Amino acid sequence: MRKLFFLLFLLMTVSQAQTENTHVVYFETDQFNVPEIETNRLVLFIQSLKDIEIERIAIYGFCDDRGSDSYNLTLSQNRADAIKKIFSGFGVDDNLISNVDGKGEVLLRVISSDNLNIIRGLNRKVEINVVYRITEPKTVVKEKKKYSFLSDELAVGDKITLENILFKTGYSYIVKESVPVLEMMADALRERDDIYFTIEGHVCCTKNARDAVDRKTGKRNLSLARAKYIYDYLVKKGVKRTRMRYVGLKNKYPLGKATRFDKRVEIKITSISK
Repeated sequence: MRKLFFLLFLLMTVSQAQTENTHVVYFETDQFNVPEIETNRLVLFIQSLKDIEIERIAIYGFCDDRGSDSYNLTLSQNRADAIKKIFSGFGVDDNLISNVDGKGEVLLRVISSDNLNIIRGLNRKVEINVVYRITEPKTVVKEKKKYSFLSDELAVGDKITLENILFKTGYSYIVKESVPVLEMMADALRERDDIYFTIEGHVCCTKNARDAVDRKTGKRNLSLARAKYIYDYLVKKGVKRTRMRYVGLKNKYPLGKATRFDKRVEIKITSISK
């Protein structure tokens, strides 16, 4: 039976707090095409999300009081769909978008104004709610002995999950907090020069087990790019190229419910010289 080793790097423990961010896009009367100025505002909002760990995104479309109920429901849904299309065009994973719903007209009494045109203009909108997590470092453990993970019990076929090698969301490079962890791993792999291995990259939250988009290049090969990042780093630190290779496994092997650990890199032992 294949063993699965978890790389228990204790560089830092973290606490996570959930928070929200909201953005509103306004539309012209009877239109669901996003006005240019609103598109520019939305793009800036999407770009502001690139450095955070998104839990889910909800998109809700609304109309003013004019038009029949069925007409307003269709128009509000079209507005919500138009916003989702822009998010998808900027590489936001569809699986992060939990709702894309047209709600029809907004009750006018919820806005206080004597000017009916102002009220109606404020109701022709799409509301976007982004729920995300903030990770804060709490404790740093400096003892190098904590990083010994290449035990004598390793066998061909074993996998080591690089649990605290954390990548910037949507990109193929690691966050600065993970650099010391990666340095420790490189030291250990130089010492265990009898081990040959494959670096396997994974991503989460994509449909049909496909790869995610690398926001830097725009290519749908993020799992491969992350594995290559680790490979290139180890080469730079003195690990021989002949001992390792790298592959991208897309989202073919999720760990279960989508978590940040699906955005992982693993080392699979392919041979051990004697």
